Amino acid sequence: MRGGQWQVLRLIDGLRATGHECALLARAGSPLSAEAQRRGMDIRAWTLRSIWKRSRAADLEHDVTHAHDARSHTAAAMAGITRLVVSRRVAFPVQPNPVSRWKYRHAAQYIAVSHMVKQTLVDAGIAPSRIAVVYDGVPMQPPSRGSGILVLESPDPGKGTALALRAVNLAGFEARASCDLEHDLVHAGLFLYITQSEGLGSAVLLAMAAGVPVIASNVGGLPEIVDHESTGLLTANTPDAIAGAVRRLMQDRALAQSLAARARTLVQEKFSVEQMVAGTVAVYEALA
Repeated sequence: MRGGQWQVLRLIDGLRATGHECALLARAGSPLSAEAQRRGMDIRAWTLRSIWKRSRAADLEHDVTHAHDARSHTAAAMAGITRLVVSRRVAFPVQPNPVSRWKYRHAAQYIAVSHMVKQTLVDAGIAPSRIAVVYDGVPMQPPSRGSGILVLESPDPGKGTALALRAVNLAGFEARASCDLEHDLVHAGLFLYITQSEGLGSAVLLAMAAGVPVIASNVGGLPEIVDHESTGLLTANTPDAIAGAVRRLMQDRALAQSLAARARTLVQEKFSVEQMVAGTVAVYEALA
């Protein structure tokens, strides 16, 4: 489960809580499908063969269709969905080829997860009026009571898990890699998030919501949530720079806790699930 998939589940929970009917199309047997089923959501399975038919039916049954990843965007465009909203979470540019240009014409509205991501869409020729920025929302977490260093476990080489662990070792500490942040953050005293590219960084928001001091790569949309020296530290992606930031916060716990306290307040004020749902509903209502 990646951050975008958790956002889909939080969005559907929020939509249902405010009286909206919604259905989720997801591949059978996927972690997303299993979690949606556990939550009692209206989930409909699809395969690559059947998605065109399913998406076509969705345009008749629903006021709005919302594609949350590149594959569903492509399928909805091929199916001719008209009231189509597309979320874009990635920081890399839109490919400048005929297929991408065709695909990105087939959406009524885009939701960018950060202003940085919005700019990549504008650079691809999409009118700013068709792009709304809606930040990810995360639930507030129990306050951390730990002291260890936590990094995100990810098989994606772009996420920098190996670099983070190397830098922590260089700083003279040990770190634990987590596959379940919501469970592990309560035991953390520092969250280190190293990545080569990032649309926003919902894992960082989750750590901030738990009152865990954050060090994050100075890339992509991360500076929109981590205000350097105020709500966390930003770092260059080099072992020495990361190690220096780790030493600083592990040795100056008063600074670390002051950063974490301001970060937790920021999440409550700007990055709540309720704000994410409201922002998304506003896009739906304008379109429908």
